[in-house]
Amino acid sequence: MGSNLATELADGLLDLDLETQLGIHLRGNHYPPVPLSMVQPCIEAIDAFYDEDYNRMIEMPMVGDFQILYKGMTHAPARAIVEQHHLDTFIDPVDEDFYE
Repeated sequence: MGSNLATELADGLLDLDLETQLGIHLRGNHYPPVPLSMVQPCIEAIDAFYDEDYNRMIEMPMVGDFQILYKGMTHAPARAIVEQHHLDTFIDPVDEDFYE
């Protein structure tokens, strides 16, 4: 699975909306699976990349009574969300400046 599945999802080969694509990616390409509550923050991080606002702070969600934290904080920079959730295949075109 891994990057092949993410590439197929991002290329639209499975004709799914972005939320569904990300849900499959987060649950199927990560161990342990990433909670589906992270789909919206991932979308916000992708949007921040299109705006070239890599350090935009994005609120982390709750999972039941549990607050997802990033380094002890309730917000994470878009850059960290993209890196940690392997979202580069969902950003078209891949921003070369970010990866230099």
